[in-house]
Amino acid sequence: MLAYKFRRIALTGTMLTIVSFAGGCSGIDRLSQIGEEPKLSAIENPTTQPGYKPVQMPMPKPEIVSYNPNSLWRNGSRSFFKDQRAHQIGDLLTVTVNITDQANFANETQRSRTATEDSGITAFLGSALLGQTAQKVLPGRFLTADEKSGTDGKGSIVRQETLQTNVAAIVTQVLPNGNLVVEGRQEIRVNYEKRELIVAGIVRPEDIQSDNTIDSSKIAQARIAYGGHGEISDLQQPRYGSQVMDVLLPF
Repeated sequence: MLAYKFRRIALTGTMLTIVSFAGGCSGIDRLSQIGEEPKLSAIENPTTQPGYKPVQMPMPKPEIVSYNPNSLWRNGSRSFFKDQRAHQIGDLLTVTVNITDQANFANETQRSRTATEDSGITAFLGSALLGQTAQKVLPGRFLTADEKSGTDGKGSIVRQETLQTNVAAIVTQVLPNGNLVVEGRQEIRVNYEKRELIVAGIVRPEDIQSDNTIDSSKIAQARIAYGGHGEISDLQQPRYGSQVMDVLLPF
């Protein structure tokens, strides 16, 4: 009994230590921001951020630009006059985020199996010659087994998501085939709640509209994140102690 209590105390102490390390830094940050509005992030160069990696995609062989003699038109040009759409590093374009996802799945699986095994041995080890006593002791049926199993599983998913907004993005890289790598970040603070919208991906210059906008559905390798933090988001999240216990406890 004493050993059991000691193990419980040791387990509790270990969990408290893990919780303290996990929530120590965040707890100090939250305590320092009590009564203050969430701070907006500074405007920084995305290419200088830790973890930034240039995008590398399969590229076609480069083509030599040709000019037609006595012609004002150049092969590969998208307009006769100067194109005002984004086409080089540092240019801006507007991304129209228009996401309407709806999914409805229903699956059902049933399985049933019944198996019976019955094996017998006659005159096991010559039991017929050993008399009635030996026949009672030695087995007459060598193996008898009866098995029955069944499974009935059902699952369903119903999801509906809608996000409509605009965000300005900057061209951070021009790929060898002319495609543009764009990234945009928008932060909005209302009272004590900050909302963040992040858009990144690869776009074709041909998909950019004449008003320098592009729909999010035409962004390849799109990464779109919408969220934030503040008082409301903090109240909606379970305490970090509960989150740690959910991870550690096996039941």
